[in-house]
Amino acid sequence: MKTIIKNVKIITMDSNMNEIENGFIIIDGEKINFIGSMDQYKPIQDSEIIDGNGGILMPGMINTHTHLSMIPFRSLGDDCKDRLRRYLFPLENECMNKQLAYYSAKYAICEMLLSGVTTIMDMYYFEDEVAKAVEEMGIRAFLGETVINFPTCDSKEDFGGLEYGEKFIKKWKDHPLITPFIAPHAPNTNNTDSLIKANLISKKYNVPISIHLSEMDYELKYFKEEYNKTPIEYLESIGLLSDRLVAAHCIFLTDNDINLLKKYNVKVSHCIGSNTKAAKGVAPVSKMLKNNILVGLGTDGASSGNTLDIITQFKLFANFHKLENKDRSIFPAKDIIKLGTIIGAKVLNKEKEIGSIEIGKKADLVIIETKSVNMFPIFDPYSAIVYSANSSNVDTVFVNGKCVVKNKKLLNFDLETIRNDLKNNMKQFEEKAKEQLEKTNL
Repeated sequence: MKTIIKNVKIITMDSNMNEIENGFIIIDGEKINFIGSMDQYKPIQDSEIIDGNGGILMPGMINTHTHLSMIPFRSLGDDCKDRLRRYLFPLENECMNKQLAYYSAKYAICEMLLSGVTTIMDMYYFEDEVAKAVEEMGIRAFLGETVINFPTCDSKEDFGGLEYGEKFIKKWKDHPLITPFIAPHAPNTNNTDSLIKANLISKKYNVPISIHLSEMDYELKYFKEEYNKTPIEYLESIGLLSDRLVAAHCIFLTDNDINLLKKYNVKVSHCIGSNTKAAKGVAPVSKMLKNNILVGLGTDGASSGNTLDIITQFKLFANFHKLENKDRSIFPAKDIIKLGTIIGAKVLNKEKEIGSIEIGKKADLVIIETKSVNMFPIFDPYSAIVYSANSSNVDTVFVNGKCVVKNKKLLNFDLETIRNDLKNNMKQFEEKAKEQLEKTNL
C-alpha cells in the first residue's frame, strides 16, 4: 500500500535546495515515489493519507556520533571535573550489563525517533544488544563495538573489542537497517598495534572505522611528548587516516591537521553540545568546511550532551559558531540543517539513499508541526527549525518507508513501558552512582 503525505511545506535538502510551498509526496514501500505540489494532487485508491496540516516536511535527521546505552548516566555528576575517569569508566565496568545496555538503547531510540532522528552512528559496549534494540525499534543505525586498552564490562581482555567487533561485523553486515563498523575508543586509549588491527578489520570488511579524536587536552599533551606529533599526525604515521574514518570531535586542530583530514578525505562528527558543556572548546568547523571536509552533527551520549536530538544541536551550533567567529551572518540556518541531513548522510557514505527528499531515495522523513505557540510566524522554514523549534515540534516520523511516530507519539511502542523496563534494570547502577556522588560531595 502506498502512503501519501500532503499539505506540507517541503524542504528537500537536495543539491539544488528545492522547496515546494504546498506539496505532497508518495511513498511506495521503502522509497519516495513522487514529489509534487498540491495542485497536482490526485487521490490514489487504497493508499494511506497523512495530512501534514501545513507543517514542514524535511529529511530525517542524522546523528553521526552517540552512545545510546549511556542513558543511565544522564544528569550524573554533570558539573564534575574529570567526569570520564571518576564516574563513567568505573560505573560502566561495575554496573553495565547486557540487560541494561539493551533497555537503555531502547529508551535512547525512543528519544531519537520522537525528535526526528532517523539515522544514528553509535559506539559502545554490548553492541549485539544495541543491534537487537535497533532492529526492534526500526531506526537506521551504524553500530560499532568499542575497542579500548583495559578490561571492560563486556570483555575481560584488553582490546577485547577487536574480537567482539569482528564477529559483530560478520553477523550484521547485510542487515537492511544496520551497518556495523569498528570503533577504537581514542588514540590515547589504544596502542599502535590495536589501532592497526582495527584498521585492518575496517579494510577487510569494507566498513567504517570511527574514533574519538583530538578531543582531550591530555590526549594532545601525550602525543606531543611521546611522538612530537598531534594525534592526527600520529594516526597518519600508522596508516589510519582514510575515507573510511569518521573522527568524532576534532576540537583541537592545527593547520596541518586540517590539511591531513582533507588529504585523506576523513569525515568529522561535530558534537557542539557535549564539547561546550565540558568546556573543551569549539571545533574549527568553518575552516574544515572551507577545506571541503565533510562535517556532520552528533549529540554524543546522554552522559555528555544530555539530549539526543539534533534540533538542539542546530541551535547550539548557530549560537556558538557565530560567537566564536564574531559574525552573525556566518552559517545561515539553511547551511546548518544541511549538516544534520544531507552532509550527515555523506559523512556515513549514504547520500545516495538518505539525507534528502528525492525520488528513489529511502523514505526517512520528518514533519515539523507549525501550530505550536513557538512556531508562528514563519518567514523562513530553515530559521524556524534552527532558532524556534525544539524536539516537541516533531509530529510525524518515517524510517525506511514505515511510520514510527505519529501525532507526537511512538506508533508501535509504549514509552512508559520502555521507561519502566529501564528503571527496573537500573537499580544497581543507581545505588553505585549515589555512593560515588557521596564520595565526591556532589
